[in-house]
Amino acid sequence: MKKEYLTLNDVLEARERINNTCVNTKLIYSSEFSKDCGNEVYIKPENLQVTGSFKLRGALNKISKLSDEQKSKGLIASSAGNHAQGVAYSANKLGIKATIVMPKTTPLIKSQATKSYGADIVLKGQVYDEAYEEAKRLEKENGYTFIHPYNDMDVAAGQGTIALEILDELKDVDAIIVPVGGGGLISGVAVAAKSINPNIKIIGVQAEGANPMKISFDTAKLTYADSVDTIADGAAVKQPGDMTFEVVKKYVDEFVTVSDNELIEAVYVLLEKHKLVAEPTGALSLAALKQLNFKGKKVVSIISGGNIDVVTIASLLKRGLVSRGRIFCFSVKLHDRPGQLLKITKILADEGANIIKFNHDQFKAIDRLKDVVLEATVEANNHEHIEDIIKVLNAEGYNVNRVY
Repeated sequence: MKKEYLTLNDVLEARERINNTCVNTKLIYSSEFSKDCGNEVYIKPENLQVTGSFKLRGALNKISKLSDEQKSKGLIASSAGNHAQGVAYSANKLGIKATIVMPKTTPLIKSQATKSYGADIVLKGQVYDEAYEEAKRLEKENGYTFIHPYNDMDVAAGQGTIALEILDELKDVDAIIVPVGGGGLISGVAVAAKSINPNIKIIGVQAEGANPMKISFDTAKLTYADSVDTIADGAAVKQPGDMTFEVVKKYVDEFVTVSDNELIEAVYVLLEKHKLVAEPTGALSLAALKQLNFKGKKVVSIISGGNIDVVTIASLLKRGLVSRGRIFCFSVKLHDRPGQLLKITKILADEGANIIKFNHDQFKAIDRLKDVVLEATVEANNHEHIEDIIKVLNAEGYNVNRVY
């Protein structure tokens, strides 16, 4: 491989540079995800990293290697949030001025955290690529040193230290599942892992609504997306890196995509079973586990980040409860006479459904002089429990309209 691309030695040197700052995030065995996919699954929790994501590794390695002249010019970066925090934290630690351009859609928790590390924030555009264009303009205008979030081999080398830690703990790992946006993380991980053990399978995961690297990989031609649409904002990249693509072509075994609903369920299960918070991008590798075409292997899923605001996590968890059959909302038409509400309540109680909310609305019925519509939200155990509740209601003469 050409020297401008990545080697194991680059990753080993990166580890020496960042070791004193970055956390060695220890693997966590997951019985829940293991059971779901038929493999022995371990979580690599980079959501517990300093700044809340793996991005600190690459940013710190890159910035540490800059010349004094480059540092004196000040740094600029573009990011949907996690790379921004990595650059801001590293710059602050090394006493360097940093400016970060972020999309206007960046979650507030990420922009506030970046600002708290002392960086100047510029909001521009709706997606990462528009923020990148503004950052490059400011770089040219002010002479800043640009720190690319993924298309830079020093950055990728820093991310590759994750693979070294995985192999230190689990030498016989069979596969590493890696979230992918622009390709920096998977490039570093793939080079390090494959250089140590070529038999390790490297699987990249992208969101269905933002998968240009997968398309590039499948067609062996670097491909850009006209638009991206996914809740995985940290991986919503229209233009994969040309350098990272060259690494991906050589070292990565396959790619899969996952839906936003699968991401929501993965975030939910991770929180419920492991008490770990991941942002949707961070859960890409968990959502992909059910698509693995092998069983009985030792698999590591990298949780790339956990920077998510409370309002968003609340919304995702509600949708996760629905997807797991833990919340069930339905409506039924009742005759408008005493005792009808009590009858429904008794049926739900007998079936072990906990009532969360009732909306008893006479004006929703077509014949509001005779009938009333009851909308109920209840807590259930699972989808089978919901089906049992519906069967009992139907048997009692109620026509159940499922809302969600």
